[in-house]
This record gives sequence, structure tokens and C-alpha cells, in this order.
Amino acid sequence: MRFSICVMADVDEIGFFSHAEALGYDSVWVTDSQMLFSDCYAVLALAAQQTRRIRLGPGVAICGTRIPPVHVAAMATLNRLAPGRVHLGVGTGNTATRSMGQPPMRIAEYAEHLRVLRGLLRGEPVDYTQGGTTRPIKMLIREKKYLSLEPRIPLYVSAFGPRAMELAGEYGDGVVFAIPPRGIAPAEALARCRVGAERAGRGLENFHTCALTNVVLLDPGEPADSERVIRTVGPNVMASVYYFYDAVHERGIEVPPFLRRIWSRYCALVEEVPRPHRHFRTHEGHYTYLHPGEAPLIDAELVRATCLVGEADELIERIRELERGGLRELMFATGVDEKWRFSQEFARRVIARY
Repeated sequence: MRFSICVMADVDEIGFFSHAEALGYDSVWVTDSQMLFSDCYAVLALAAQQTRRIRLGPGVAICGTRIPPVHVAAMATLNRLAPGRVHLGVGTGNTATRSMGQPPMRIAEYAEHLRVLRGLLRGEPVDYTQGGTTRPIKMLIREKKYLSLEPRIPLYVSAFGPRAMELAGEYGDGVVFAIPPRGIAPAEALARCRVGAERAGRGLENFHTCALTNVVLLDPGEPADSERVIRTVGPNVMASVYYFYDAVHERGIEVPPFLRRIWSRYCALVEEVPRPHRHFRTHEGHYTYLHPGEAPLIDAELVRATCLVGEADELIERIRELERGGLRELMFATGVDEKWRFSQEFARRVIARY
């Protein structure tokens, strides 16, 4: 099992990457939300120069805000700075596009974007359409200057629904998905990926599985909604609420059972903001801080519904179960100042004993 961290892109905290490397983490993934954080590729370039072992990549880069050649050029540049230590994680853009009041990329567009990315990453010519014109394109790398596609850069596809998981199997070298309590078991995710792989006539040998989750490492006897816990993962918990606020209002889905207790109170907070600006309110604190009135909504039940929670022994057993089911990498997201201490405690009390 690999253990990794997803951080919000912060050009002023490059020291965190060497901190994570010294603690034994396998990877640090960096968010790509252009309206909220530093540019992820600038942060990754600085991190590549400050580290020697740890793997680096966007977590995840957004297909709707950069065309495929731009993604590949950025990654091939990083691959010159940190050869063989980089991966390209990509997604449709829940936060990056919703913070502009726009929906994420649709699944058909996602499929086309992944097809082009896969070909370019392998140095192959691939048909590409822009502005209504289709032409073959390839990365025009000469004399191994400027960019490097070797060692090969793996493509990890963010997929939280069954159709996206099929695309991960069809085009990706791995999948990033959500595990229980909010997601699905690794074996089920792999089954969906296998459908796409079979459609493409390929197998899933060496296919990577990575779970993005929230982790709460409890002290002995500590309640799941202690002040420390809410300070550490409160913004993560509320990110799930923001996600479903958009889904309920845009797609008309039912309010999930775990949110019904707080739904009317949360909606009242959002509706204090004029309608045209509500996408500011629901996304500007993404993983980093709580708005006034949000902390009282977070109780132990909501924490347990949105996070992997337990004391060290319990977390170790749950992670072993996930590994037995086919998970290869566990990544937790963090955007608060407590990430320095939490990453150290998790490394000492969980990773070192795993």
C-alpha cells in the first residue's frame, strides 16, 4: 500500500513536500483550482527541485481548463525535473469549474480528452479537433530537449461514477475514486474499470488504484467531533456538503440521507448570498476553512459519514481490508495548517506500523 497526501496548491509552502518525503509518504498530489489556489504546475516544479524520492503530480488536473497538449507539455517538463517521479492525474473539474459557476466536463467530452491525452503521453500521433477542425497532432520533441515523455508518465483518471470508471479502464493507467463511507469498495471500482478495458481490448495488468479520502486519526477515547477533529477536517467534511448542494440544485437528485438532518440549515446559510454569487459561497473555502455557521452543522455522525475515522489500530485494519480488496494507494486530502502535525502523526502511528 502506498500512502499519499493531496494538498491545496500553495507556492508559499513548498517545504511541505520535503516534510512529507522525510516522513515516508509515497506521493504528494496537488490540486488544480485556478480560482482558488496557486498554479499547480508551478508548485509541482518547485517541489520537484526540493525533493529527491517522492512522487509528484496534479491531484487532479482539470480537463476543462487546459487542452490536452498543454497538460502533456507541463507533465513532460516536470518529467525532466524529476524523471520517473511524476504522474498525470486528471478529472472533469468539480471545484475548478464550479467556482466559475460552470458545470464539470460532460462524460463524452471527458472520453475524447482522455483519448488524446493517452496518445500524446505515448508520443503517438493522434487526431485532435479544435475550433471545428481536426488534424493529427503529436509532441514534437527533438534531441530530447525541453520535454521528456520517458520514463513513461502514467495517466490516472479521476472517476467517481460508473461511466467515468469505465473510461479509466479504457484509457488510463490507473483510477482515482472514493471509498466507503462515501464511495464504493475497490473490487467494485475495478469491475467497472474492467468493462472499459475490455471495450478497448486491453487488460488491467499493473493497473493502479488510488482512493481519495478524508482521514480522522483519533486519540484514545477522543470523540469524532472533538474541537481538534473539526479544526483538522471540518473543511473536508463541508466540501462533501458543497458537492451535494450543487448536485441537488442542478440535477434534481434526492438529498442524501446523511445530510437530511442539516440540509435546511445549510441551505439557509447559502441563501444569504445573492443567487448569482452562490458559487462563490459554496466553493471558496474548499478544504481550507469554514464559513461562519458551518462548524455547528458538523457532528460525529456527519464526520463518520464523510471520513475514514478511527484510532490507529482501527484505521490500520480498515486499510488492510481495502488493500485486500484491490486498493494500492490511499491518499488523504488536507488544506489546513494542521496538515504538518497530522501528516507526522499519521506517519508515526499508522504508516510505520502498517
